[in-house]
Amino acid sequence: MNELEGRTVFMSGGSRGIGLAIANRLGREGARVALMAKTDQPHPQLPGTVHTAAEEIREAGGEALALVGDVRDADQVERAVEQTVERFGGIDIVVNNASAINLAPIGELEVKRFDLMQSVNARGTFVVTRACLPHLRESERAHVLSLSPPLSTDARWLANHAAYTLSKYGMTMLTLGVAADEAGAGVGANCLWPRTMIATAAVQNLLGGDEAMQRSRTPAIVADAAFEILRRDPRDCTGNTFMDDEVLAEAGTTDLSAYAASEDADLQLDLFVEGWDSAATQA
Repeated sequence: MNELEGRTVFMSGGSRGIGLAIANRLGREGARVALMAKTDQPHPQLPGTVHTAAEEIREAGGEALALVGDVRDADQVERAVEQTVERFGGIDIVVNNASAINLAPIGELEVKRFDLMQSVNARGTFVVTRACLPHLRESERAHVLSLSPPLSTDARWLANHAAYTLSKYGMTMLTLGVAADEAGAGVGANCLWPRTMIATAAVQNLLGGDEAMQRSRTPAIVADAAFEILRRDPRDCTGNTFMDDEVLAEAGTTDLSAYAASEDADLQLDLFVEGWDSAATQA
């Protein structure tokens, strides 16, 4: 039985990187994916648009709907949700993927950069999830999945980039709030975060260039973990902050060497990660 066959996914972002990998993975399972992203035209330094992403999903075997819009605009989100329901008949899964990052410390961060992260990350998660909730409540297998980290009060996650931490923890707290609020409606809500850095444009351009990319895993590990979460019964799987390798270990995959971005990679732990899990290999 394919639990995702014919299910409708509404994803924020997804033109490239982890979001696109998840969208393609779900498309291969027969899901119908609506992508809402700002990337109507190619960026000179970043590959992919919402249109090329939709085409990739179709090539992977799924149906796709490209929706140009900004998660900071609640009216645009509402219209995108309406278009998704008109096209596919409902919404079963929400993936809060859109995110902005700036690792500057408080004293060096411009107010507009602070506002951007809070608006895209925390507020965007709220706006998208809220708009989709009436349709999720009508689904038999409703999931919300946010790409955000486990909560921690460790000061090292506040030093140097407290504003970014605030925005990502905000995503997590809102998602756990949905799990609590919507338990009676059968809507599952969980968070997913990678154990290691993931080879994306953000890592290449902001977090260390080629060296950081070589110490990363590919987006496929997060995509496969997302699939394993979303195939579960949302009434039993809700209120969790998952790590990608732990999810795969529970599904029987402990050899993760295929996900390394480079051979013999000295993998780098991601932000907000305390250490290696004993159930998962570092390979």
